[in-house]
Amino acid sequence: MRKLVTEKKFLAIAFLLIALGVFVGWGRVHRVGADINSTYEKLKVLTDVLAIVERNYVEPVNVSNLIHGAINGMLETLDPHSNFMSPDVFKEMQTETRGSFGGVGFEITIRDKVLTVVAPIEDTPAFRAGIQSGDQILRINGKSTKDMNLMDAVKLMRGPQGTQVTITIMRQGFTEPKDITLTRATIPIRSVRSRMLEEGYGYIKINQFIEKTHADMKTALSKLESKEGTLKGLILDLRNDPGGLLEQAVKVADEFLEAGLIVYTEGRVEGQKMKFYAQKKAKEHDYPLIVLVNAGSASAAEIVAGALQDHGRAVILGTPTFGKGSVQTIIPLEDGSAIRLTTARYYTPNGRSIQAQGIVPDIIVADLMPESRRAAPPRLMREKDLEHHLKGEEEKTVPGKTPEKILDKPKKGEVVVSPERQEDPPLERALELLKTWQILNKIVKQKAA
Repeated sequence: MRKLVTEKKFLAIAFLLIALGVFVGWGRVHRVGADINSTYEKLKVLTDVLAIVERNYVEPVNVSNLIHGAINGMLETLDPHSNFMSPDVFKEMQTETRGSFGGVGFEITIRDKVLTVVAPIEDTPAFRAGIQSGDQILRINGKSTKDMNLMDAVKLMRGPQGTQVTITIMRQGFTEPKDITLTRATIPIRSVRSRMLEEGYGYIKINQFIEKTHADMKTALSKLESKEGTLKGLILDLRNDPGGLLEQAVKVADEFLEAGLIVYTEGRVEGQKMKFYAQKKAKEHDYPLIVLVNAGSASAAEIVAGALQDHGRAVILGTPTFGKGSVQTIIPLEDGSAIRLTTARYYTPNGRSIQAQGIVPDIIVADLMPESRRAAPPRLMREKDLEHHLKGEEEKTVPGKTPEKILDKPKKGEVVVSPERQEDPPLERALELLKTWQILNKIVKQKAA
């Protein structure tokens, strides 16, 4: 009798997942055109395993944990960005997109089955401790991360401000793993930072796209434009920006475009085919714009860079971006948990797929890490390096070809600022280009006169 109840409970949950099928942003549900009877026959194996484990395992088991584990395992077979969130993790995720969370301050992913840092968040405990992109996290508080999923790792590293967490990392150039103890802090995701580099030349850094990013950027623009009258040029820094909310990326790109397509998505069903356009604005920012990117620029950051590049509105400078061009839809479940499911791909206005290819800058200039953080050459990591990643268009059409491999290093003839001369070559190069832009414009106007 107990077995029958357990099987009915599991089948009910399984049916709910099947019925969800492919879920879209408006909450509409589409039935998958699969043979339901055949699917139920396969699910019978799962219910049998659940009953066997519940009845025979050496200690009593929590059925809810088993079911959550089965769901998580199911989603992990899809791609690196589809996963299950327990109720507490889902709640933390919602808090994070609103602007703050308690933790250490870096983005992580799974690479070659190892927990790996994508990028540290600027001005956080992790950043100040010298955590680098590509660092492998082997243990968290002594617990091995082998076979640990992303959500469990995040849960271990999050915590109240002032408490400590020790992570064991391995880095290219290390002879043995190193323990680093970090004191957790409330990580206020200060999404936007700005300053005047020189008279007439502004700088805006977007660290992550959260609910208030566009509003904060507009405030920063107003201050920069009012300080010196009219800006001669602006540098928009999207380096190590892991992405965030799609709507904010669209608004940021729209701020610099007068009209036209910003980004569009393609999925399996009609409801996932969305297009986002620039809107006419009362005030245009008509000064030259340079966007800085690197391998840590992902998702929403790539949408902004791709749109501005396709419209010829900005010069993109730096190194090829991460290549995360897939759409994740958050689907809440009735017990307070949720699943994050990849439902579509992003494309730039000119129809370029971002997935596993990224945005290639117009001008290649490599980042230079400060001396205090230059323990070893950074191990570049991108979407195409992740296990089970969603294949990009070029990967699908040209089997065996690895796109962009040569772009990790500058091409012959491309300008790279000498590391000995500059602490931040991309930023210095961008400022130099903006000044040149102004000089050339003056020459053209004088010739015309």
